[in-house]
Amino acid sequence: MTAASSILFSETEIARRVDEIAREIAPLKPEIAVSILVGGFVFAADLIRALAAQDTHLEAEFLWLRSYGNARTGAVAVSLLAGPSENVRGKNILLIDGVLDVGRTIAKAQELLLAAGAASIITAVAIDKSRPGAVASADFSCFTGVRDFIIGYGMDDAGKHRGLPYIAKAI
Repeated sequence: MTAASSILFSETEIARRVDEIAREIAPLKPEIAVSILVGGFVFAADLIRALAAQDTHLEAEFLWLRSYGNARTGAVAVSLLAGPSENVRGKNILLIDGVLDVGRTIAKAQELLLAAGAASIITAVAIDKSRPGAVASADFSCFTGVRDFIIGYGMDDAGKHRGLPYIAKAI
């Protein structure tokens, strides 16, 4: 643990929840996993492997969206750095992100994927903060109701702490 954090969810707890939601998602037959960069890449890798263990083998695509930058509060506008490819057209998409705060990033990603011709979209996040007034929610989440600014498991504080194997409250 870093001096600037306290663990909320251990590596073991995360692995158990990822396996559980993979078992719930697999029967829905997604065809492509689309991870939102940068915060969703660690969770996406684990979830894609857990789905493969359920005999659900997905293609992988990425969207690169930015809503936090180096701040601890999300921006009103979500910046698009790299959008969806033509490969999503007509496909059932599993959209993956690390944290859903107020939902602007997920909502923007869904808008982009639908505009690119996705047939359907289900969403999975490691953390759904379940904030009142959120503009989107996740279909699947490992954990809900976290109010703190979090780090680890792909999520950062101004670029630091993404590589922590657990999710912690940033102090």
